[in-house]
Order: sequence, then structure tokens, then C-alpha cells
Amino acid sequence: MKVKKTTLPGVLLIEPDVHEDFRGHYVMNYNRELYRANGIIAEFVEQDISTSTRGVLRGIHVDFACEKIYEIIHGKAYYVLVDCQEGPTFGNWEAYILTGENHHQLYKPGRYGAGFLALSDEVVLHYFQDKTYDPKRQTTLLWNDPRLGIWWPTSTPLLSRRDTEGHYVD
Repeated sequence: MKVKKTTLPGVLLIEPDVHEDFRGHYVMNYNRELYRANGIIAEFVEQDISTSTRGVLRGIHVDFACEKIYEIIHGKAYYVLVDCQEGPTFGNWEAYILTGENHHQLYKPGRYGAGFLALSDEVVLHYFQDKTYDPKRQTTLLWNDPRLGIWWPTSTPLLSRRDTEGHYVD
């Protein structure tokens, strides 16, 4: 397993080793000691799975109190992390291709928002959180917010009401 720093401070790209043969493949997708050795000290208390169809865009979702690790376990997604903390780095973003084949993971501290576009017919996202979900902590920035300037490989995504209107916590 390789853990790489990204251009976003605190964000890590985790590249597990994939062992394949004629029977299929094996991937260790979590190793607490390796994560801790690379600065991920969060105790994850919740795991979630979501599915999306091609063209669905989810995000930009922000929970400033919550650290997360994301992994696509089936399909292909264009994944974006963006700095949502007010200050000089607000709006800095980076995109990644996560797939069920590469098993790459993203570790995200609370200051970052996350969103993704489903690039395959079905995308299954698995993620860990260090806090239980609380709707009172959720903020949604619009995927096409001009302050962010995020490039998406679509101009006509399928969006939920939350992602169409945005939602801001006072």
C-alpha cells in the first residue's frame, strides 16, 4: 500500500496493492497502523455505501467536523476535493479518477468538500467517517460555483435537489 501526499494540504491518495490471478483479486483496503504512520489518526465510527448511475453528480458536500476515506468499489468516478475553509486557500481543488479496479482511496480532513461524477453505468462508493452523520452539520456548495472554478467532464449532470439548490449551515 502506497500513501501519497497531494497538492491539497492534509489530503492523501492511498494506493492499495491489488493482487490478481485467475481466481480474481485481493485488496487490503484498510490498515490502521499504516494509516496512523501516515498521519491518519481518526477513529472511524461509520461506514456507508452509495450507488449512482452514469451522469449523476453528488456534491460538493462538506462536513467541517468529519474526516473521511472514500473508495469506489465498483465502476468509475471523477472525484473532486476542494478546500472549503475560508481563507487564502479557499477554492483550491484537485480531481482524481477512482475505480473499482484501481481501489485508490482518498483521505479527506474536515476542511475539504467532496463531490464526484459517475463515469460508468453504475458506481458504488464506500466510505468511512470519524463522526456519525448529522444533517445539522451538512453544507453543500454548488458543483458549478464560479468561486471554485472546478472543471467537470460534463455540463449537464443528474443532480439531487440538495445538489441543485445548495445548502448552507448558518
